[in-house]
Amino acid sequence: MKKIISTPNAPKAVGPYSQAIEINGTLYISGQLPINPETSKFVEGGIKEQTAQCLKNIEAILVAAGYSFDDVVKTTVLLDNINDFAAMNEVYAEFYTSQQPARAAFEVAKLPLGALVEIETVAAK
Repeated sequence: MKKIISTPNAPKAVGPYSQAIEINGTLYISGQLPINPETSKFVEGGIKEQTAQCLKNIEAILVAAGYSFDDVVKTTVLLDNINDFAAMNEVYAEFYTSQQPARAAFEVAKLPLGALVEIETVAAK
């Protein structure tokens, strides 16, 4: 049976979707934008600050569902500019210090609300 995961410690969905869905021991987290859940606005700064906020939002959802970064098996990183890859990767490595998940990273034409980065995540127990 699928379970909808929602926490006030991550931004509300900006469309008709859930923050995350858990089913059969797998957690699917929707793409997280660099929105501060306390202000409902993007964090100030560039790619590093935006990447950190995306990952903080993911962490809040993981915790709400009873998971951790060690349970993450796959991420997809969407970048507004692939030239930001190294800076994004530097911040990303601070959150995934062990048991790094599989990952794909892409440059896309445009991200919602003009974000520089969006990260979706799959975790499993």
